[in-house]
Amino acid sequence: MTMVENAASKNSQNHHQVFDVSLNGPAQGGSKCFDDDGKLKRTGTVWTASAHIITAVIGSGVLSLAWATAQLGWIAGPTVMFLFSFVTYYTSNLLAACYRSGDPDSGKRNYTYMEAVRANLGGFQVKVCGAIQYINLFGVAIGYTIASAISMMAVKRSNCFHSSGGKNPCKISSNPYMIAFGIVQILFSQIPDFDQIWWLSIVAAVMSFTYSTIGLGLGIAKVAETGKLRGSLTGISIGTVTQTDKIWRSFQALGAIAFAYSYSMILIEIQDTVKSPPSEYKTMKKATLISVIVTTVFYMLCGCFGYAAFGDLSPGNLLTGFGFYNPYWLLDIANVAIVVHLVGAYQVYCQPLFAFVEKTALEWFPESKFITKEISVPIPGFKPLKLNPFRMIWRTIFVIITTIISMLMPFFNDVVGILGAFGFWPLTVYFPVEMYIVQKKIPKWSTRWLCLQVLSLACLVISVAAAAGSFAGVVSDLKVYKPFKTSY
Repeated sequence: MTMVENAASKNSQNHHQVFDVSLNGPAQGGSKCFDDDGKLKRTGTVWTASAHIITAVIGSGVLSLAWATAQLGWIAGPTVMFLFSFVTYYTSNLLAACYRSGDPDSGKRNYTYMEAVRANLGGFQVKVCGAIQYINLFGVAIGYTIASAISMMAVKRSNCFHSSGGKNPCKISSNPYMIAFGIVQILFSQIPDFDQIWWLSIVAAVMSFTYSTIGLGLGIAKVAETGKLRGSLTGISIGTVTQTDKIWRSFQALGAIAFAYSYSMILIEIQDTVKSPPSEYKTMKKATLISVIVTTVFYMLCGCFGYAAFGDLSPGNLLTGFGFYNPYWLLDIANVAIVVHLVGAYQVYCQPLFAFVEKTALEWFPESKFITKEISVPIPGFKPLKLNPFRMIWRTIFVIITTIISMLMPFFNDVVGILGAFGFWPLTVYFPVEMYIVQKKIPKWSTRWLCLQVLSLACLVISVAAAAGSFAGVVSDLKVYKPFKTSY
């Protein structure tokens, strides 16, 4: 059941659970196994939703956390991480409450983030939300392409360095690796929709634990080896960097941490895969709690042990920053795990964007055979693969464009900071808060209304600061930069 069909059936009956209780389990096939909106039974659980969220959250953002902690220091670094985790958890619950309009158990479903905004806020805000959400998803695709190339190069360089006995500096270009990642994404992009990538999410979630654990283990080993915790209470010292740089870098660190926690833009799409009863909101609340606790523990450990190991010299990417340490094969495993994870994460983030473009094309040209035609390709031992000419061509072009932009702008930390700053306030805080106020009819100037607005305003200030820091980083990078010529 594609998201295009989801949208087409959104006007289906909204009465709740018209079928007998025996049909409340996962779909076994058969024409009667439908949900209250006339679509096939959703089969997602707390665990599949948690896997989707963990895949989306513990992304490449975790690798920049040691660097972010180094800019902020031992007091502010962990505090900021904890605050971001609390805000993400709280606002994600506000957003999950907006999946159904009206009654949380039987109200009309909103299948996407934009539909939730349309149902609650309407008008111009829907366009603003759509623009920010899809630009952000596009940016994430670029960030993940850059990150995967850096990890592939780290494997190549550490092997080259060891085979030459440390004599060869092993400078290599990132371009072939970005192209290879793009080719893999072109193939995976042909998976029609979100429901069919659950297995990719589970593989990706396992991989994210693998590389985060290795990064953490190496950090602990390095601290044990030197016998001392590096770093200071206030972060990177003036002298190592100028006063101005210190301020810009601290702001950029806020953007990096915001990026590491952001997944609100695909929360409603994940919630739409969950079965009921119990209500989708209750399931999502549990999944969000599990995911945020798991990721925060991981983030704290990776960020803090990375900083303890490297101090002021903490690298922008934790796993490539260990350089040529032994055991180098362990680093190779971690970097391969990152690449496999990013293949899955790219798809988790791009599916809502793909679905939006395809749904819009179908609305504009409902008669076009190019857009509606499905070709079945039999695969021995599996279900036949459904190919659609429009989907095939447009998704391929999308992947090619993101790959070319990644080759033009390979600054991992700055791209991560900008994305975090640009998407965090509107998508994680502003829209969930405003929709919740409308949904729960919270009176203006009441204590609860004021608290929600103060939260929103504080997060706006943080986002603006983070964006300023990241843009300053890009400007300084561009001074010494030649397009398509980046080598590490």
